[in-house]
Amino acid sequence: MEDATRLRLGVAYDGAEFNGWALQPGLRTVASEVIRALELLFREISDFTVAGRTDAGVHASGQVVHVDVPTAKWEKHKDRLLWRLRGILPPDVRVTSAEAVDPAFNARFAAQWRRYRYRVADATWGVHPLRRLDTLAWPRPLDVERMHAACQALLGEHDFVGLCKQREGATTIRELQQYDWARDEDGIAVATVRADAFCHSMVRSLVGAALAVGDGRRDEAWLAATLTLGERANDVHVVGPHGLTLMEVSYSDDPEDWRSRIDLTRRVRTR
Repeated sequence: MEDATRLRLGVAYDGAEFNGWALQPGLRTVASEVIRALELLFREISDFTVAGRTDAGVHASGQVVHVDVPTAKWEKHKDRLLWRLRGILPPDVRVTSAEAVDPAFNARFAAQWRRYRYRVADATWGVHPLRRLDTLAWPRPLDVERMHAACQALLGEHDFVGLCKQREGATTIRELQQYDWARDEDGIAVATVRADAFCHSMVRSLVGAALAVGDGRRDEAWLAATLTLGERANDVHVVGPHGLTLMEVSYSDDPEDWRSRIDLTRRVRTR
């Protein structure tokens, strides 16, 4: 594409009826719907890149994508782009923002951190019917204060191989910057998890491990010891995807910071 403009898009979706984010032949995914809509308007797009691919059933309110589109068509559509996409996209996915950015912007590698939320209901009667698609029902009472205190031992840069599904050639070293548990006004136990990046199933494993502490099956020392295993922990439950929502991806406002962040992110961290 000779004359292209790079766009930064905000994307939100209900993941219940999607087979995850990434393109998969013959399956309905978030990427396939967004790409279809963009191609209807721009005819030609390139370098479609997401901040973080989510699994089947996972939701997002703050996903970020970058994509290159023909400049002439961007000038034509930019004032009504969100309105036009609203008419094309299905109701369970929306492009919530669109702006032209410096070509140095990379939704995946320039991200400073990603923040997720996980909702768990431990009420004896279960999950409210209106929240059943974004809240996990847990069969045992949870001590949220105990969970929160135990999870602070996981903060910092560690090899999280014990709490990840490792992929060949990918590092499992991550910097966990925040892992909080608290109850909201409806009594739901809510985890807030923020890191520079996450390995496959890391958030859902972190939540599963904390729930084992919260319902009394494990202690705080067991949770901390998951960082020392050197291999995937067989006794950590990976909780269901539907309680998980990608809330926010953070970036610097300075393109020079994007470039340095891209270089930093692309290096393979080792210990």
